[in-house]
Amino acid sequence: MITPLPTYPMRINRYLASKKYCTRREADALIEKGKVLINGKPAKLGDKVQEGDSVKILFRQKKHRYYAYHKPRGIITHSPQRNEEDIAMITPLKGVFPLGRLDKDSYGLMILTDDGRLTDALLNPDNAHEKEYLVVCSTALPTNLKAKMERGVDIGGYTTKPCTVRILGEKKFSIILIEGKKHQIRRMCGFFGLHAIELKRTRIMNIQMGALRAGEHREIRGTELQEFLASVGL
Repeated sequence: MITPLPTYPMRINRYLASKKYCTRREADALIEKGKVLINGKPAKLGDKVQEGDSVKILFRQKKHRYYAYHKPRGIITHSPQRNEEDIAMITPLKGVFPLGRLDKDSYGLMILTDDGRLTDALLNPDNAHEKEYLVVCSTALPTNLKAKMERGVDIGGYTTKPCTVRILGEKKFSIILIEGKKHQIRRMCGFFGLHAIELKRTRIMNIQMGALRAGEHREIRGTELQEFLASVGL
């Protein structure tokens, strides 16, 4: 899908978000604090920017934090119900949130950050970003699994996009997706009458989980971070 070019006049919060300065909500907060100028004058909520206007932000850009985190099995990504634990309850990292989800019975790599710009950049279904998973099923894989799954299978009124599958054993395979429908891999396995008993995410784009053990995290920085941000347009 081709993203339409921005049109003017444009609301100031949308303008700042489109320039990747901050999210719209963060832009509104800056405007309320008098930190945004349009043609040298303090902007007001709802103001519109014309093409060629001068827009200035009176703040030092926040240094965001990014972490690779190994979500343990049995932990909810967020919004736990009774007797459940979520990531925020068990990690020592404060002020960060998980990008996307892994269901309770799945485990592996998640990215934790305080950079709200990444939410749409990474999770928007129009943006195709690779995620890799390791899958173990309770019974032997059919011989046609790789060919059929790679072409796309019906998971209940929706045909999955082409993916990459590598058979690793009688009951084990890896899969690289560029989309993320709810319980997608489990539903794809269900198409073949399979039950996934192990589902582990090992990679998100260029970010590898590596040797992180359950509950551990590491900071994403340097060239790894630069490549990651550049690939989502930040």
